[in-house]
Amino acid sequence: MEIPEEYHRNALKMVLGLPMVSSFADNWERIDKFQFYPDDVVIATYPKSGTTWMSEIIDLTLNDKDIKKCQRDAIYSRVVLLESAVGQAMETGTELISQMPSPRLLRTHLPITHLPKSFWENKCKIIYVARNAKDVAVSSYHFRLGNRLHREPGTLAEYLEDFMAGNVSFGSWFEHVKGWWLKRHELRLLYIFYEDMKEDLEREVRKLLTFLEKDMDEGVLKKIVHHASFEVMRDNPMTNYKTLPNELFDQDVSPFMRKGVSGDWKNHFSVALNERFDEDYGEKMKGSLMSF
Repeated sequence: MEIPEEYHRNALKMVLGLPMVSSFADNWERIDKFQFYPDDVVIATYPKSGTTWMSEIIDLTLNDKDIKKCQRDAIYSRVVLLESAVGQAMETGTELISQMPSPRLLRTHLPITHLPKSFWENKCKIIYVARNAKDVAVSSYHFRLGNRLHREPGTLAEYLEDFMAGNVSFGSWFEHVKGWWLKRHELRLLYIFYEDMKEDLEREVRKLLTFLEKDMDEGVLKKIVHHASFEVMRDNPMTNYKTLPNELFDQDVSPFMRKGVSGDWKNHFSVALNERFDEDYGEKMKGSLMSF
């Protein structure tokens, strides 16, 4: 698959005040006009917060742990990103989702402020996954090293300054997680923390089952937990993104599924970087009842 030259390592573009991957920003009208349905199930996350993990879990859950059915295609084709677009190189996310039969499972990285009108009108179910900001920043940095649709991130220290300022694709992590959190009682929304999933995945899958109003026997539940483990997903070509061409994502530079742990930021932040980040975090999350 050939990426159009104008999108290769290009600078971000602004869409309604939101920094966006340049190819995603084209023809934003397709997002504004997208029609959500009441029976849609939407996974919403800030990038690198467990999106692929949650996508596989819910696809397994909705298909009753039918492993063969969940091997039907790569995870990014089974659970399509709403805003994805790469010029004329592939169909846009909105086109692909519109072709799906209902009930549809889709995902988005958009902040709640940028969702189309139909989202609010049709009140579909949303699972939001939030992850510790420091781990998100480190994971995002490595992701951008390999992803050729994104501009070069520079050094980690430089990238962290952009991250804290919200000068990265999909904008501020702080505004993103708080925006969805504040609306959690107004929507059919289950707000889940990545760290809780790492601590006890079976417990969190039970929450998902309750939210999705789905019964499941213990044996099937345990199989879902097993197949959604990092080790199994890392070795599964339908979840590890190795089906993507190197022209889009170079896994020799940085694997898509890198570590999948909590607290990896401690291996990358210097004392000075940590102090700088903590000060900024304290200011931007002041008054928030969220706890990571």
